[in-house]
Amino acid sequence: MKTLILTLLAIAAAAIAADKPDFSGTWKMDPDKSLFGPVPPPTSMTRVIDHKDPDLSLHQTSTGPEGDQNMAFKYSTDGKETTNSYMGNEVKSIANWDGKALVIHSNLDVGGQQVKLTEKWTLSDDGKTCTDVLNISSVQGDLDITYIFVRQ
Repeated sequence: MKTLILTLLAIAAAAIAADKPDFSGTWKMDPDKSLFGPVPPPTSMTRVIDHKDPDLSLHQTSTGPEGDQNMAFKYSTDGKETTNSYMGNEVKSIANWDGKALVIHSNLDVGGQQVKLTEKWTLSDDGKTCTDVLNISSVQGDLDITYIFVRQ
């Protein structure tokens, strides 16, 4: 009986893990499909993601009105807090799954002002398109940006 229960738990765990997408790969932003609102869009953006759940590392390069940017972040998709650096600011993040979507909640202090970022990453059924819906909340108000990335 104990063996049967352990086997069923292992099968259930494997089924749950199979429902989570793997974001690994090189992704290029499609500027024509992305939505930036009042923010000047980057000319180009590339993400290289290494995802071995629960570990996810992201290396992002972009070019645009603010110049060239090169960023690296590490997340843990099991809800453990991670700390990264963004333009000299400490960023604390918690990432977890909401069904097949990865939701990343981040907080940072920019010049004494708290900024909250919420990202929701989803992968298309064919695995070729990654959508990142970003909400930025600060004392100036809320801003939503949608990045559409195509797998290379």
